[in-house]
Amino acid sequence: MILFKGRYLSLITISCVLLFAFKNEERTSPYPYKNPKLSVDERVKDLLSRMTLKEKILQLDMFWGKEVADSTGHETKEYSAKKTAAILGDTGIGSVHDLYPLTADITNKIQKYALENTRLGIPVLFIEEGLHGYSSKGSTSFPIPLQMSAAWDTALVYKAGRVIATETRAHGVNMILGPVLCLPHDPRWGRVEETFGEDPYLDALNGVAMVKGLQGKRLSDNDAVVAEPKHFSVHGIPEAGSNTAPVNIGEREERSTYLYVFERAVKEGGAKGIMAAYSEIDGIPCVDNKWLLTDVLRKEWGFDGFVLSDLGAIKMSLESHAIASSVSDALAQTFNAGLNMQFYDFDHKLFMTSVEQAIKDKKLSEAQLNKTVGEVLRVKFLLGLFDNPYILNDRVSKVFHSSESQDLALKIAQESICLLKNDDVLPLKANQSIAVLGPLAKSTYLGGYSNTEDKAISVLEGLQQRAGSSAKISFEPGYSMEKDQGDLLQKAVNLAKASDVAIVVLGEDLSIVGEGKDRAHLDLDENQMELVRAVKATAKPVVVVLENGRPLTINWIAKNIPAIVESWFGGEKNGLAIADVLLGNVNPSGKLPMTFPRSLGQVPFYYNHKPTSYHRYVDEQSTPLYAFGHGLSYTKFEYSDLSFDKPKIAADETIEVSLNVKNTGPVAGAEVVQVYVRDVVSSVTTPVMALKGFHKVMLKPGETSVIRFKLGPEHLSLWNKSMKRVVEPGEFKIMVGSASDDIRLNGSFQVIK
Repeated sequence: MILFKGRYLSLITISCVLLFAFKNEERTSPYPYKNPKLSVDERVKDLLSRMTLKEKILQLDMFWGKEVADSTGHETKEYSAKKTAAILGDTGIGSVHDLYPLTADITNKIQKYALENTRLGIPVLFIEEGLHGYSSKGSTSFPIPLQMSAAWDTALVYKAGRVIATETRAHGVNMILGPVLCLPHDPRWGRVEETFGEDPYLDALNGVAMVKGLQGKRLSDNDAVVAEPKHFSVHGIPEAGSNTAPVNIGEREERSTYLYVFERAVKEGGAKGIMAAYSEIDGIPCVDNKWLLTDVLRKEWGFDGFVLSDLGAIKMSLESHAIASSVSDALAQTFNAGLNMQFYDFDHKLFMTSVEQAIKDKKLSEAQLNKTVGEVLRVKFLLGLFDNPYILNDRVSKVFHSSESQDLALKIAQESICLLKNDDVLPLKANQSIAVLGPLAKSTYLGGYSNTEDKAISVLEGLQQRAGSSAKISFEPGYSMEKDQGDLLQKAVNLAKASDVAIVVLGEDLSIVGEGKDRAHLDLDENQMELVRAVKATAKPVVVVLENGRPLTINWIAKNIPAIVESWFGGEKNGLAIADVLLGNVNPSGKLPMTFPRSLGQVPFYYNHKPTSYHRYVDEQSTPLYAFGHGLSYTKFEYSDLSFDKPKIAADETIEVSLNVKNTGPVAGAEVVQVYVRDVVSSVTTPVMALKGFHKVMLKPGETSVIRFKLGPEHLSLWNKSMKRVVEPGEFKIMVGSASDDIRLNGSFQVIK
């Protein structure tokens, strides 16, 4: 006992007083991690030092939206205080996916609970899908990425990314699972539609544009989200085009093409998220590949974000790849390799106990766990979630699906439609009667990873809106899976006979395209072929409009139909864009971002192949049906005067290539000028040609423009025998043209020692 102001106080009482004072100081004096004036690294270090093992493990887990809120369908309509409290408790959680809140009020309330009712106040990371539009009802839906790439205009891709980010963050969502930067060299793969096509250079530029568009100027801004390029890496060439199948490839080829796209997204785009692929490369699953996730991604490229598993990919190491003996072993392997967060791999309780077991068994060190958790926390700090976690609830009404965003969706769709063939049928003449045929003419499919409750404008509706009273437009499906084919087909034939021109819409419906929908064949089905053959037999002019998410083998159509339009899946304004091209309101300028094979036996078939990849068969031609970069116009362009600013350069210098392009046709049009490079003699094999520059130029009839390109180490380097990226001395051939098989100008220059 001691005397204090005339009273005796017990040591217990003194302890209570001191503890109260200490706790009160905690409330009035924030911990260092709550101080926005400190660096992110200082804040992460301080927060980690205060976290329990359980709190750390929870940051590496992902929770389903329906676990924390009330969702009756795709969207979350109401906040659930009961569910939020039950899941977050006093520890908090790392992230939530598949929430899709109708308003920011829902995410705000979840964040408020996390900040005010959990021990350390760690905010939640909300993650959703958004490959070509935030995947929530009513958002702006752009064309699929494969079609966006066909516009060959990275400025448009960047603008689309800005819209997606703005609409996403307005709902309190902080991260988008995209873009997809796989190089799909096998069109049987169902996810081709999600990619930017087969070429590493075109993909890299589009990837950087989308990442920058999504992440904005600062991640903490209310119109920015974390971009998460996927699937890392080499996921686009699985065996037999089968999703998640093994990939067998050498390091040099991997670095030269597939990793190159991700490297630019990280180093130039600044991506703060990465998704590891399901697949294995040379026997090592990507989620367990330390060389890939740590040595290359972090140490070589300087990546400072976090890596998320693809859905169930860690579990595959245990159940499919069979390289782990237990859940604990699988999780230890993936976290040691450099992965940071599971994606519904294991239920929350099993995940928690298994990571705890890995720590106990010393398969996972506490230092590695801290590093893994810290990389997740770092992104949350960069997003400003600790300092400004809330979004104004009225922001959705101000930025969601604006007229400007809809105009952008239409413009991208217009500029990315590819005219594959035209024997003086298009554009359609005024006052024609038009037969629109095929069930897909009424399709309102937006493309993969879109909200299924939203609808696109169909081809039929688009023609009706654009043509108005200037044309008579009639429709017949021609076939149906439920009805007798003969009667429907005859009606379609009769309509074609009674019309001036027939528009036959063919392609893929949603049952055979998208994730998990790999195909053994690339032909159109029998019903579609029967319809188009019967319409062709009427001797009326026929236009085929394709709606599809991958290249198809359409040999009969290419040979017999006078006009073919590749429209892909054009987002919400799809039908209007197609109508504009068909009617001549828009001169098509899209170029193929993928090669169209003649037959399945040619697959894989991509333009930038190695010299010994001949595609020579006794029963098939050696050329593609439609080459990479192909796309026609309603006008003609003439190329001339290729020149270089110097005949020789050193390995670290750049050279300027210039040429003239003239519109020699009757109407204004845009041309995509493409520059291809060939390293004539090199220490390791290189492609026969590789895209290294492109420029889209709009020209009036008779107008000429001077086009200039700069080529340097970025475009001329290779990975040599010592696995070093270098520019080797020697001759470099330059090919400039309108497509990879339509080279108009040739030249060369020397790189000297």
